[in-house]
Amino acid sequence: MFEIPITEFKNLKIGNMENTDAGTGCTVFLFEKGAPAGLDVRGGGPASEESELLKPMAAAEKIHAIVLSGGSAFGLEVSNGVREYLEERDIGFDVGVTKVPLVCQSCLFDLTVGDERIRPDKKMGYCACENAEVFNYQDGNYGAGTGATVGKLKGMDFCMKSGIGSYAVKSGALMAGAVVAVNSLGDVYDWKTGQKVAGLLAENKRSFGDSEMELLNINEVMDNKFVGNTTIAVFFTNARFDKTKLGKIAGMAHDGYARSIRPVHTTADGDSIYAVSLGEVNADLDVVGTLAARVISEAIIRAVEHADSAYGYPAARELLTKK
Repeated sequence: MFEIPITEFKNLKIGNMENTDAGTGCTVFLFEKGAPAGLDVRGGGPASEESELLKPMAAAEKIHAIVLSGGSAFGLEVSNGVREYLEERDIGFDVGVTKVPLVCQSCLFDLTVGDERIRPDKKMGYCACENAEVFNYQDGNYGAGTGATVGKLKGMDFCMKSGIGSYAVKSGALMAGAVVAVNSLGDVYDWKTGQKVAGLLAENKRSFGDSEMELLNINEVMDNKFVGNTTIAVFFTNARFDKTKLGKIAGMAHDGYARSIRPVHTTADGDSIYAVSLGEVNADLDVVGTLAARVISEAIIRAVEHADSAYGYPAARELLTKK
């Protein structure tokens, strides 16, 4: 098994678009030939669109795009721009008079970063599709990761800057990859060593606190832990699966979240993972699900490693330099 660039996947184009001054953006995944997809949501506060399409009882067997964005529920407008872009290119579900692009979306909360009055919108979604044609995706403070932060249990004064990250591998004919926008309430750990790499800052803001222990030491009910969270991801593989099996793979991929983020899947997060089939390779579901968790974990690390300090929030590499 060895690392490959995410550009090696067929029927996949990824584009970022962001408003750096406002601290928000979106990342668009285009499947122009359509692709089966599943979804597993483990967090208690998701902001999403067209999730019902991915349930086994829904008629649609394939979708045409997935959107990850900032802006909380306000950011759901991005999908309209993606639909417009795809309809203009005759891509979508044929309803006779036109083709309706099937677009799913999940949003993270970044309204406390940058300018809360500016949110990802239809125009940004359309521009992200144009950027996908040249595959402008990159890790760090881009796209859906523009306003991402981590370690927010004690509020924004003690959190750190995060971003969006990617990782892909190949084993024989099987390929698997993931893109993750890391915006968690909890802290981020290196899944291989167990070492903390980003998250809640200590009072001196030059070392780490411990979100998990802080949470466990709370003796009273907290009415509102929601200060702006949600980690969202797309896992993709060239293995052939239908959306029911992809839903199971998405669930197994959440093990990657659990290895890398603590605490995770809280009521104050909307943690979601999409799983998408892009090819015809025969592969065992449990093998791909286990691999999904690994590439998700590694993509989380990439998101933290490539983030730059911004909006007054330090990134991991700056904190390590100070040490």
